[in-house]
Amino acid sequence: MNKSKIFAISGSTKDASTNKSLLTAIAALTADKFEIEIFSSIDQVPHFNPDLDNETPPPQVTDIRNKISQADGVLVCTPEYAMGVPGSLKNVIDWMVSTMAFSHKPTALITAALQGLKGH
Repeated sequence: MNKSKIFAISGSTKDASTNKSLLTAIAALTADKFEIEIFSSIDQVPHFNPDLDNETPPPQVTDIRNKISQADGVLVCTPEYAMGVPGSLKNVIDWMVSTMAFSHKPTALITAALQGLKGH
């Protein structure tokens, strides 16, 4: 049986974050069904700049776009900061707007917070 490829994004910039830990645990618990690649270097994605969103965007952006496009699904695990999502996660989403990377892509969201209502 072929495993589904899941691209998992940790919305936290903290190396030892709960978000990364949750994604690691999910990857281990579902290893028989899914091949999960965890993206945990969200702090390396440059600030969104429409002037750079052209045929040759920054390499970090091209990489994440390709990984999302090639994945069967996307899993995002994010903290809730200041009643919303972290700016770093919003930044990654901003870079995806001009592409079709998320179009018709099954996507799941985990908000790693006490209630998480504002993170969703």
